[in-house]
Amino acid sequence: MAFIGVDLHTNSFSVCRLEADGREQLETFQLAAADLERFCLSLDADDELAVEATGNSAWFCGEVRSCVGRVVVVNPKQFQVIRKSVKKTDRHDARALALFLSKDMLPETRLKSQAENELASLVHTRDVLVKQRTRLLNKIHALHVRHGVKLKKESLSSRRALKELDIARFSALEQVELKIVRDQALSLNAAIVEIDAAIETAARDMDGYNGLVSIKGIGPRSAAVLLSGIGNVADFDSADKLAAYLGIVARVSQSNDTDNRGRITKRGNKLMRTTLVQCTLIAIRYSGYLNAFYRRIKERRGVGKAIIATARKLLKIVFDTLTRRWVFEDFPNFVIAGEQKNRLDIHHRRRTT
Repeated sequence: MAFIGVDLHTNSFSVCRLEADGREQLETFQLAAADLERFCLSLDADDELAVEATGNSAWFCGEVRSCVGRVVVVNPKQFQVIRKSVKKTDRHDARALALFLSKDMLPETRLKSQAENELASLVHTRDVLVKQRTRLLNKIHALHVRHGVKLKKESLSSRRALKELDIARFSALEQVELKIVRDQALSLNAAIVEIDAAIETAARDMDGYNGLVSIKGIGPRSAAVLLSGIGNVADFDSADKLAAYLGIVARVSQSNDTDNRGRITKRGNKLMRTTLVQCTLIAIRYSGYLNAFYRRIKERRGVGKAIIATARKLLKIVFDTLTRRWVFEDFPNFVIAGEQKNRLDIHHRRRTT
């Protein structure tokens, strides 16, 4: 059995093979079919391999997983030994991975399925397009304001309003600018509509989709963001672990008699966090339980902390929905589909026996 550290790049990878008796073997391979096959042939079934999470680490792990006993994908944000090393070479990085792997001291990250990765990428692309469209619409609004023309930003959200913009009042150069910006915004509108349809279609095929969309406040796109971001919910022991993964837990600094708790860490997926908060703002309109909790925290600690605390509550419901495979029949009254029927069946059996 050997412990193998891999420093992976886009065109090559350096390998340190650390044997049980302490012997090391260092080698660099090209990231080509022939070299990759030669590397796989050098592996044993009981070897353990560690590689840092990068853009192509999922593909690389898929190529070598069947050749070794265990593959560890390392979280680079938690493993600072490589980044802060004063001797920064590929072989030294591979050696560090192999050494810490042999001590079982590497912070492991999760690998999602191909479907989850593809949906997450599509959702991220949509977010990029929406932000780009917003910048373009802000540019149109700013050009009108510059000439003292009152124009509501909301009026630019429709395709018809953009096409009917009166640009004759502007100078020749401004007309060119407005026309280009408007056409780009219209193109982005069409692209976002197309990508929305693809996201909803892909999300419907994922486990837990029906349960999430049965929660008032979580729509098809929000469900897609949460499902692609969470991945396999079984990776989390509790809702608190999931909250930490999303970065909506407070920073804690404890030493001796001091105990300081600050703002949320924000170390998770920003899009997931934003989506969860947006869903929470809608859910409190329908759920008496969430609304009462939100108001109680708001009175004591203010609006901002109340929203985050309520988002944690909603996340707990999301976690339970995914782990217990709930589908809500009536979310405001917290009635789960089939639950009322089961209660009636039990009551009927008790009366007839």
